[in-house]
Amino acid sequence: MEYAKTIEMTDRPWLKNYPEGVPANIDLNEFDTVNSFLSDSVQKFSKLAAFQNFGKSITYKKLDQLSDQFAGFLQSSGLKPGDKLALMMPNLLQYPIALFGALKAGIIVVNTNPLYTPREMQHQFLDAEVSAVLIAENFAYNLEKIADKVNLKLIITTSVGELLGFVKGKMINGVIKYIKRGVPRYNLPNAIKFSEALKTGRKAKLTLHEGQADDVIMLQYTGGTTGVSKGAMLTNKNLIVNMLMMKAWMKKDLIEGKEVTLSPLPMYHIFAFSVNCLAMMSFGAETVLVTNPRDLNSVIKEFKRNNITLMSGVNTLFNALNGQKAFQDLDFSNLKIVVAGGMALQQSVAQEWEGITGVKVAEGYGMTEASPVVTINPLNGNARTGYIGMPVPSTDVRIVNDDGEVLGFDEVGEIQVKGPQVMKGYYKRPDETANTIISDGWLCTGDMAFINNDGYLKIVDRKKDMILVSGFNVFPNEIEETVALHPKVMEVAAVGVPDEKSGEIVKIFVVKKDKSLNKEELIAHCRENLTGYKVPKQVEFKDELPKSNVGKILRRKLRDS
Repeated sequence: MEYAKTIEMTDRPWLKNYPEGVPANIDLNEFDTVNSFLSDSVQKFSKLAAFQNFGKSITYKKLDQLSDQFAGFLQSSGLKPGDKLALMMPNLLQYPIALFGALKAGIIVVNTNPLYTPREMQHQFLDAEVSAVLIAENFAYNLEKIADKVNLKLIITTSVGELLGFVKGKMINGVIKYIKRGVPRYNLPNAIKFSEALKTGRKAKLTLHEGQADDVIMLQYTGGTTGVSKGAMLTNKNLIVNMLMMKAWMKKDLIEGKEVTLSPLPMYHIFAFSVNCLAMMSFGAETVLVTNPRDLNSVIKEFKRNNITLMSGVNTLFNALNGQKAFQDLDFSNLKIVVAGGMALQQSVAQEWEGITGVKVAEGYGMTEASPVVTINPLNGNARTGYIGMPVPSTDVRIVNDDGEVLGFDEVGEIQVKGPQVMKGYYKRPDETANTIISDGWLCTGDMAFINNDGYLKIVDRKKDMILVSGFNVFPNEIEETVALHPKVMEVAAVGVPDEKSGEIVKIFVVKKDKSLNKEELIAHCRENLTGYKVPKQVEFKDELPKSNVGKILRRKLRDS
């Protein structure tokens, strides 16, 4: 098919390069609810390990039993279907138990970053109308500061080691090390411990909430890096179909009941939730939960003690692991699939990773509002570095200009997405919803990209991060990719700063890999690789760059500093 100036996306030009065995469309009615999906997984994989943390595993059957108990506790505490429960913890066994327990009781889950400040927590809890919270006690002191302002009916606290018991071997040292960092004192007199909640729930009578496909079961808040954080209303159908899209994409490469997946990204983040939790459960995989991915030694330890076959991560994590001698010396013979998301994967990082592990990173793309996966690279070795892959099954994508006109091959514009994974809308924000989901159900992403005639998409940048130098568009990703190629650079971020002559100029913030690196050397490198107006005019060296909870570099904080 020849691309004209406009594109009929019903033709889906990417299908000609789809990996073998991946269907153009999935069965949207395989499961109506996440609860029915869980029931199916438990029935098929009952005796297999479902989740592991610090060396302690629970089976699919045990997950089902414990989540029943938690659901019974929530119901016995007076919570009703439609009430909201905030889950606020790092990766622990408590997370999947509480998640599925809440859904069994008909409670809407509000995933919340445990590192939130009291102000951020208060905003989210009030905006989402949260009735209850389950929080790791390491962060409960922040909740104490705003508990009387957010109308909570129920507070549950949990400790890192609460469900671990006496685990064998050296991994217990990792738990002790984590706990020894100290739990700040807090005073929440009406709080109940998670283990006590399970005991109470064991005696309670559970009325399993059946639910409907279009029921909102999760409020997933956007990162807030481009404005006020908003709650995306995700339904049973949204989350189930996105899981099925991932399953269809990976089915030829994975074996049911034989996979072990590493999850260093937190489950409260939608990327890890969809890929490492739901999609991996559809294969009966064991998911190894890393509680603190910033501790690279803990990530490396999990590689050593488990036969990891799949891993997801972000560019900053891959980059950090690449530089660890202990990581370079690992045996990667079992590793089959590595998926990157959350931020742009830099070519230099991807190449170094492949050189170390022998596995090519398959970059994907998504957003909270799409539950989240929209595109992904083939997993059969045909991943194209620098591209975000092709739309997943049952998903349409188009590129449009500022006037909403659909563009042709290799023309840069905004990505718009249409598919059953697109959210119901933003909670209590109909105007924002109308601006984001336009006519015929197209989701405006705010991300700039182009599509080539093979159907692969390449992100150019966030629309709002674009730098305008003397009327020319400059995309920070391009600058960062170029600077990152310098062997003495560890990390880089590019932003636009005001300038009297050109409107804006490019400024870069750099973390050195080699202390001898200086500004003149970097500018000379950029001049060799970039046209004049793209060359950074300002360079600032920093010990570290500000990042979100999943390692995404926050350009806004650098721009505002």
